[in-house]
Amino acid sequence: MVREGDALKRIGKMSEVFDDYSPLQLFSQGKFNGVGFTVVGRLQYKYREGSWTEWLCALDDGTSASLSEDNGSFVWSQTASTARTLPQPHQWVIGNTTAINGKGYSVASIQTVSLMAAQGELPKLPPLGQEFTVVELRSDSGDVISVEYSSTPPSLSKGVAIALENLQLTGLRDVANQTGAGGKEVKGRHFNCPNCGSPVDVKLQTSQSITCGNCASVIDLSQGIGGELKHAIQDEPVRPLIPLGSVGTLQSKSWQVVGFQHRLGQEVGEDDESFGWDEYLLYNQKAGFIFLVDATDGWSIVKPTTGAPEVKSKSQAKYQGAAYTLQYAYKAETTYVAGEFYWRVERGQKTYNEDYANGKLLLAREQSASTGGQEVTWSVGSKVDAQTVVQAFKLKGQEDKFNRDVTPLSSGGDSGMGILSWVILIFILFVVFSMMSRCSRDCDPRVENCASGTRSGGGSYGGYSSGGGHK
Repeated sequence: MVREGDALKRIGKMSEVFDDYSPLQLFSQGKFNGVGFTVVGRLQYKYREGSWTEWLCALDDGTSASLSEDNGSFVWSQTASTARTLPQPHQWVIGNTTAINGKGYSVASIQTVSLMAAQGELPKLPPLGQEFTVVELRSDSGDVISVEYSSTPPSLSKGVAIALENLQLTGLRDVANQTGAGGKEVKGRHFNCPNCGSPVDVKLQTSQSITCGNCASVIDLSQGIGGELKHAIQDEPVRPLIPLGSVGTLQSKSWQVVGFQHRLGQEVGEDDESFGWDEYLLYNQKAGFIFLVDATDGWSIVKPTTGAPEVKSKSQAKYQGAAYTLQYAYKAETTYVAGEFYWRVERGQKTYNEDYANGKLLLAREQSASTGGQEVTWSVGSKVDAQTVVQAFKLKGQEDKFNRDVTPLSSGGDSGMGILSWVILIFILFVVFSMMSRCSRDCDPRVENCASGTRSGGGSYGGYSSGGGHK
């Protein structure tokens, strides 16, 4: 039911709302910029790659806002307006720039979506199940504008990224009773694997893909019970260095490993040379999701951005005052997945990637295209040494698996090199060249981290597999 003036209007039978990964619930309270608010409603939308939730908030000053999921984080949005006439949905072009109220934005996402469920006190809603287009515009300062074509003229909302811990929230869900060590939902769906018949437990309620623990088949969860019958058998299983379910402390927060995928890259213009890297999806109930990336040039921690960097030229990008230089451009493909994911993961999923760097700071652009939607996702992060990863997940004694750096040898006495030192050095060089030759012949980038050609290190800094945003 939805209230319009003094009347209540039935809008149709809805699916039951599902519990998402956030600790929010109806009647939770908090403050934004010193103004109190109460969570009064919840909307759940779906699109091809998955679904997202918007929490409707009533502010004490009489205005309203929404807390929306955005690539594993949250965006605080309020109604916006513009004097310009907005393009029709088909006129937007992904990656192009536009101006709204004198400020530049990049077209980051074009999706076909529909309302699937609602709860609580609601505004006027689009018809249940009716598809409409949502276009997202993002700026280099971190702003995001959503243009929804569920009405004429289309409606606008403007948002900024927000950390739940900064909203002074009260009345949250009982995390201690509902979640495991890393904050992942303990309750969930249960069914038998459509390939081997083994039991499969879906613990994270927002999961859109999962793998069978017995046969490693990838199972699609995005279409409900019927969709669970769709699966893809995986060959050449990859063994994650960090086991699924592991809990570790990074950036002063506790994270649980809920997903893993191996990806294959091929540099643009290079038909024969490929490289592989691993991505771990980490989850914290209040902080959302981040990625821990294991590439041939080391480890990095990355997170999708709310904003979109400004691309100054073909080789330069600027984000939040820092300039980044293009390092690599390549095509990427997902070749193996394990665990649960908040977006729809498919084996063979392809994207176009660009990696930028500024010292230890990393910036990555990833573009995907699928039936019903297109999206450009930017991720930002920094490099982290292997020892930090080992300590975070309490994997002492396994350092040799994580750190590929070569420790230099030094002579123990005088500065000159004797005959024995030269013999040792020549032997080491022989072994190194033999290993390099073997690696170039035998290393399979579909299941290993393999360097190739002149590329000093493989891997996506972004560590984001076209998962899709909250719209």
